[in-house]
Amino acid sequence: MEYVTAVPHPSSEAGEPARSGRRSLAVALLFGALGAAVALLSTRQRWAAGTATVAGGNFPLTAKGSDVTGVPAALAIVGLAALVAVFAVRKAGRFLVSGLLALSGAGIVAAALLGAADGSVLDDKAAEASGDTSATVDALSHTGWPYVAAAGGALILVAGLLALRYGRLWPAMSGRYERGTGAERPRRAPKPVDPDRPEDIWKALDRGEDPTGA
Repeated sequence: MEYVTAVPHPSSEAGEPARSGRRSLAVALLFGALGAAVALLSTRQRWAAGTATVAGGNFPLTAKGSDVTGVPAALAIVGLAALVAVFAVRKAGRFLVSGLLALSGAGIVAAALLGAADGSVLDDKAAEASGDTSATVDALSHTGWPYVAAAGGALILVAGLLALRYGRLWPAMSGRYERGTGAERPRRAPKPVDPDRPEDIWKALDRGEDPTGA
């Protein structure tokens, strides 16, 4: 007669952290890389448009995300660097880099949302185009690209939070190169000296050995 127990098998308990680490690592890498790419791409798109009155006519003006704010692009690069650095450090260093990754994502979200309704860049362009420092842009409109950049920042933020939560379970890049380098390699035993071969005698003398075996 078989008995059913609710106690989990020890091997399943031991393997659960490893599986959680692998899943979180895959998601963090995907979200971090995708978020940085989305944020960088979004800053190259048009965020705002309007017109300026020049010589009695309407002069069209546009502003890309990089014109409005350089913060999302800069933090996207910082986030990519932090994502790579997570695997190069351990313990407290990994925790700090993970925090930097999360802060980069949060900063992108904040900067993108603040720039979504910013028209100061187009006001400056309108003043430059019209030659009137007090001129402002007319028919101001905004696109959805700032919110796309914010979504990219949110992905980086999630990657940073995953690194903070599960980073201790992730492998370290430097661990691959530490194997076999810390311990001294065992020396090979010298070949026995053949008294009939002078070269063996000289090699034994060079090693500080007695070729006679006395």
